[in-house]
Amino acid sequence: MAIVPGEIVELFQRHFRSSGDPVVYRAPGRVNLIGEHTDYNLGYVFPIAIEMACYAAIAPASHGKVRLYSRDLDERYEIQAKEIAGAKPTHSWSDYVIGVAQELTKAGIEIGPADICVASDVPTGSGLSSSAALEIASAVALLGPRSLPKLEIARLGQRAESQFVGVPCGIMDQYASVFGRENAAIQIDCRSLQHEYVPLPDDASIVAVNSMVKHELGSSAYRERVAECQEAVRAIQNFQPGVQSLRDVPLSLFQQIEEHIPDVPRRRARHVISDSQRVLDLAAAARARDLPGMGRLFVASHRSMQDDYEISCDEIDFLVDTAIQIPGVYGARMTGGGFGGCTVNLVAPEARETFERYLCTAYRERYGKGAAFYDCKPAAGAQRVAVDP
Repeated sequence: MAIVPGEIVELFQRHFRSSGDPVVYRAPGRVNLIGEHTDYNLGYVFPIAIEMACYAAIAPASHGKVRLYSRDLDERYEIQAKEIAGAKPTHSWSDYVIGVAQELTKAGIEIGPADICVASDVPTGSGLSSSAALEIASAVALLGPRSLPKLEIARLGQRAESQFVGVPCGIMDQYASVFGRENAAIQIDCRSLQHEYVPLPDDASIVAVNSMVKHELGSSAYRERVAECQEAVRAIQNFQPGVQSLRDVPLSLFQQIEEHIPDVPRRRARHVISDSQRVLDLAAAARARDLPGMGRLFVASHRSMQDDYEISCDEIDFLVDTAIQIPGVYGARMTGGGFGGCTVNLVAPEARETFERYLCTAYRERYGKGAAFYDCKPAAGAQRVAVDP
């Protein structure tokens, strides 16, 4: 459900029985165009922030608590403000907010009593980073007029998810939510944490297709992939002791020594190293407005995730394989952590209607369920939102 800032203000006032006006902040989700599972290996990624976002309405309070309300779950959570520094996870949605609040206190930001209402139109479980949108919306809301460097906001959001929530994520999602820009993708170097904006061709649409499935294998397999990449690094260090992460391994070196790496870590490393290079190649193709070249890189990335990283699934493979047979579709690939969620597709605008109609019909006939389609236009990063009177 799309969110109008005025509606979240009304919801805030109704739920917290307040006649005061809260301040509203927005943080976007993201879709990653290429470079999957490269971030925690300190490689390159190429996301865009999207118009779908999480909104947080906040107002100071005198009751001594931080009180939270989620519109989407219709759930409440509250904690004494003075207890945030020592809070423990409750394994619910509130952990994303309280984890961020705890990181802010570590950064020297005092968290006083407040009421916070959150609402998001980023679909959960879709690979469009609903969790990072919630973290960053919470961070900028709790900061209010106080300032922290943008990079530190992204970092504390990542720490909240990896250390408090317990998901060992890289920084891409939070980074994109903070640094998003209209009409451009963000080429992020996950080692230096520097970025550059890359304008995207305006004669193609970016369409995410939600398979509406999320296999439970996802969270455990994520941890396994992190460990397998670390195992590959240890094997490579036998030949190049200075290697600290897969980012340090050129493809040419990997090809020389890959037979000495155990099979599974070898395939994981091959995906990470090649997909990080595909980020640089996609950025060059985007600058050259080479849509067929961009599409070929999409498909190559998907095959790498499918065969070497083994994070796809039947539904996602079907959506990709079907999409690339439709005239006007330049390329398609899985996006996000894997085992369900979304594909991202590069589509000629004149083919958009046919693409959706054909793919929706084929998917329903094969799996008995519909797919959801989202236009993904590059959007601005986290910011305060003006509320119309």
